[in-house]
Amino acid sequence: MGDEYYDIDAILAENQKVQCTFKVNVPDMGHLAGGEDRDIKSGAKIQIPMWMAYILIYSDYADFNIPPPFSSRVRNALDAEARSVRLTSLVGQGGMWYTFGVMIMRLLNDEPALEMSNILVKTFRARLTEVVDQAQHFASIGASTGGGSSGDQGMAFREGLDGTERELFALAQWSVKLMKKWHESTETSRR
Repeated sequence: MGDEYYDIDAILAENQKVQCTFKVNVPDMGHLAGGEDRDIKSGAKIQIPMWMAYILIYSDYADFNIPPPFSSRVRNALDAEARSVRLTSLVGQGGMWYTFGVMIMRLLNDEPALEMSNILVKTFRARLTEVVDQAQHFASIGASTGGGSSGDQGMAFREGLDGTERELFALAQWSVKLMKKWHESTETSRR
């Protein structure tokens, strides 16, 4: 995947599975289906990790279905209220929904790829303000009260976020702490 080769988030996202429908018979690969068959028959539908699906799809051995985390049901929920959808529960292994979406987008043709891109961007934009606001809120409460239940609430909020959003959440909290530290240091220097 080029520049993402050593990116742990990309590696985790590539382990997500997509359902592939085989166009040809594939000898000696029946173990991928988990059954007793020695070969994969044309028309067989098998869940394949993303890293393997690339090879099969680009070689024109198989087609794939859009995975459930990007189904019309999820898209409808995102259109209704993107902030209420727990993206982390849609995909396992660290909840890398956006990264997985970009990988799916790369497998699609022009129009479906543009639609997937629009879904990802629209969702990110709809959720970004709340992620930053909540991070700053919990950072300022945690700094003034010493943590406690506000830390638990912040953790509960973070649990529904995608991995990328969790990174932004942590950065926003860090920036609040640095700003508070800077403000306190300038206040003491004025005295």
